[in-house]
Amino acid sequence: MTDQLTTPIASVLASSTGGAPTEAPALALGGEGTDALLFKDDPEFWFEISRLFGAAEYGGAEFGEVIAIAKNIKSGDYDSWYDAHSAFADRLAGEAEGQLKRGHKISARDNYLRACSYYRSAEFFLHANPDDPRMKRAFERTTTCYRQAASLFLPAIEAVEIPYESTTLPGYFHPAGSTDVPRKTLILNNGFDGSPEEMHWMGARAAVERGYNVLVVDGPGQFASVHRQGLHFRGDWENVITPVVDYLLAREDVDPKRIALHGVSLGGYLAPRAAAFEHRLAACIADDGVYDYGIAQLSGIPADRREAVVAALFAPSAPQLDAMLENAMKTNSVARWAFTHGMYAFGVDTPRAYLAATQAFHLRDGIAEQIKCPTLICDAEKDLFFQGQAQQLFDHLTCPKTFMMFTDAEGAGPHCETGASRLAYARMYDWLDETLSAAK
Repeated sequence: MTDQLTTPIASVLASSTGGAPTEAPALALGGEGTDALLFKDDPEFWFEISRLFGAAEYGGAEFGEVIAIAKNIKSGDYDSWYDAHSAFADRLAGEAEGQLKRGHKISARDNYLRACSYYRSAEFFLHANPDDPRMKRAFERTTTCYRQAASLFLPAIEAVEIPYESTTLPGYFHPAGSTDVPRKTLILNNGFDGSPEEMHWMGARAAVERGYNVLVVDGPGQFASVHRQGLHFRGDWENVITPVVDYLLAREDVDPKRIALHGVSLGGYLAPRAAAFEHRLAACIADDGVYDYGIAQLSGIPADRREAVVAALFAPSAPQLDAMLENAMKTNSVARWAFTHGMYAFGVDTPRAYLAATQAFHLRDGIAEQIKCPTLICDAEKDLFFQGQAQQLFDHLTCPKTFMMFTDAEGAGPHCETGASRLAYARMYDWLDETLSAAK
């Protein structure tokens, strides 16, 4: 959402004082998020902790466990973040192993699932150094624990490899039943920083409960694809989703006329981008909607200065801008993480290069208008990252469309409705049920 949940940068560039395009604007914090209960001085740590609270709704955490982990974390300290999560996950995984040996499959499944979640969270802030052995260990442990848990569901969740260009993309197929009867099927598209394992509690099981097969896949730039192969993000996401649709159409348990796509966080751009060109999709959900990811990074800059700042991003040299971005990473917890992860996931070496790469991620120039399938655009009142983007995307759509707002008053105000999953998925998947029924 997140990243997951995915999460793009929460800081935006404010207006500069004029001058040459390479002149550095100041940095200001972006949209106001839901008030923090823990880590009040670190909005990024608070968002990630609240993300774990939300995971509890479908078995990915326990409230008391998250509190116990948080007690051992020092605000802004990435090492203590890793240590606290990893140690707790190690204990759970060890307990699950013993339970499985003694034949307690449900207990083992549940503990493996939560261990997977805490391992994923453990490595979240380590991407400044891709060679850090802690990253590899946490990645391998989260994958191993999830696959143990997946094998204990009935029917079992399948680990799959989707043919993609000269390689494959990893994912999981959650069957809605044990027979090969063709069923409605949901592609669940991750975002900036989540994992395919995390999507278990971020939509997959909610959809399975409603009779959907679910395919979760990691595209270039996403968790397993970066860890395993060094594949980095690309803006033309239709070239990722089209092979995924091809894969589904080859399965006997998939109804070819009822394949939908749900994008989460940055997936709120990726999914509609794919839907603009992949017209075999029966419906699309953007949660939360993103019209222009690149410009969202620059939303604090007045329109008459934006062209100059974008030029600076692509300039051979912009030392003042580089210095400002480096300083932002030192003073702003969200910028620190977002630039670090952005460089890692986009395969670039500097914050400025990351911001430059994001400028290709947009639905302008008539792209949004090419979407034909019914589309649901979700928005969260206190979205920390994409304020205003969902409405902008909705306004450009010419297909059958629905706008769905989630509010702080109902506990669903944060980015991607973190912490209110059952409420959010009920509304989204009720819409999807009705949309697919109407299309028969």
